[in-house]
Amino acid sequence: MLTHRRLGKILMAVFVFGALATTAAAETKRFKPTAGVQTFAVREPVLRVKPGDIVETETLYGGYYARPGGEWPGEVGPFYIEGATTSDTLVVKILRLHPNRDHAVSTHTPGFISAIAGDRYTRMLNPPIPARRYVWRLEKNGTVGVLDLTESKKRLEVPLRPMLGRVAVAPEGEQAWAGLWPGNFGGNMDVSDVGEGATLYLPIFHDGAYFYFGDGHALQGDAELCGSGLETTMEVTFQFQLIKGQKISWPRIETSEFIMTIGSVRPLSDALRIAAVEMVEWLEAEYRFDRWDAFQTVSQLAQIRVGNMVDPNYAVVVKIPKQYLPR
Repeated sequence: MLTHRRLGKILMAVFVFGALATTAAAETKRFKPTAGVQTFAVREPVLRVKPGDIVETETLYGGYYARPGGEWPGEVGPFYIEGATTSDTLVVKILRLHPNRDHAVSTHTPGFISAIAGDRYTRMLNPPIPARRYVWRLEKNGTVGVLDLTESKKRLEVPLRPMLGRVAVAPEGEQAWAGLWPGNFGGNMDVSDVGEGATLYLPIFHDGAYFYFGDGHALQGDAELCGSGLETTMEVTFQFQLIKGQKISWPRIETSEFIMTIGSVRPLSDALRIAAVEMVEWLEAEYRFDRWDAFQTVSQLAQIRVGNMVDPNYAVVVKIPKQYLPR
């Protein structure tokens, strides 16, 4: 398991020997994707990176953003991480995440995916919702979203919080998961905490990890109720690292304020259970809690966010404030 002391030693080594690692091995690479893929799977890499490397790149633009009924452009990847093995944990830090378009779209699609209307997974007797397409303006250098609601004759002007809906490694074995799915490999988790400054920890199921990303949202509310955030494209800068000899079972996130675990499955209650058990085990392994002390701590301190309740698997996040955890 990933331990606090182990992670601390790794980070200290990075700081102490950072100059040597950066000048001798790590690189900053610019990668401009030209085509996306529709599944998360093992395939020929589009880029190879070493631990410590920084990659400046972007998500893909396509017909989906430009016109009603346009085709989804797919995800970027995979990136092959040199030296990554199935005994390790992939560490992905999002150094920068910024919209690079002046617009974002959000759609209501009859029969597609929705948390509170009938969709392809949950049949209901009421008629399908009407199709609608909202085009938001991204203003003030991509920091504010503006929408004129013509039917209501009102205007929304809200601060943006860019995120990546999809970050993944290749799933176990020969599996190929369609882009809409989240799971223990990451995928379409639609968790709004996956933003600039966040560090992701992903399990590795194949040597090289095979990292994918895409699905930029300028903003998204919890659960992604209509099945669509403010969908747009992003400039993104990643830094990749490995924690050697340490395995995790499900994705994790760390920010300056929180540690977070994610469970993705149906029903929603089981997604919550996975995330909560993962958090108890994280406190046991990294912060040296007794199991039942960890259970009590999570019970009283947990903040629980529904990342999405629209995808084929739901995603739930359990968050613990770092300020209350012993160093």
